[in-house]
Amino acid sequence: MPIAPDAKDWTWVLERTCAECGFDPDTITYESIPGRVRASAAALAAALDRPNAAVRPDDSTWSPLEYAAHVRDVCRIFEHRLDITRTGSARPGPPIGGYDTSVVVDDSGIPVFADWDQDVTALAENYGAQHPAQVAAELRAAGETTSRAFESVAAGERERPAKRSNGSLFTVESLARYFTHDVVHHAHDVEKRSAATT
Repeated sequence: MPIAPDAKDWTWVLERTCAECGFDPDTITYESIPGRVRASAAALAAALDRPNAAVRPDDSTWSPLEYAAHVRDVCRIFEHRLDITRTGSARPGPPIGGYDTSVVVDDSGIPVFADWDQDVTALAENYGAQHPAQVAAELRAAGETTSRAFESVAAGERERPAKRSNGSLFTVESLARYFTHDVVHHAHDVEKRSAATT
């Protein structure tokens, strides 16, 4: 059954510590971001080796498989958003169900990428029916590719701006932190629920 949609605006994690996963934006250096993403992606991928990886703990919570498929797509989407932010223009995006790759440039010359409804994508891509081993491999690859993309950004580029269509303003640096929290948070979600069932 579908999970209740998450309509929260998570940009607050750029200003204060996340009480759920412990992510503290003030202690995260840009240089540490790729390593954190790689470690969290690896932990999520490893969770798919478990025999119950495709089983939801309850009707309102994703299975480890669904979380991992979501984070794989998060990595792909944020690589695309980083490309948009660095170039200030529309760029080819990943073919993900429910993801709008369109970009407009506002009157200030700032690129604006479309908001993303993760719940629409989860249904369109049928996360729960995907193969755990394939998702694990794709997640590792996407985590590595996106980590390298953020690593390639020179210090002088990190203040380049972009907007989300709901009005949220990002720079390369804040986009990186926002993205990293998403990956770290979901790795924590899966580990916490795994610990509760063992």
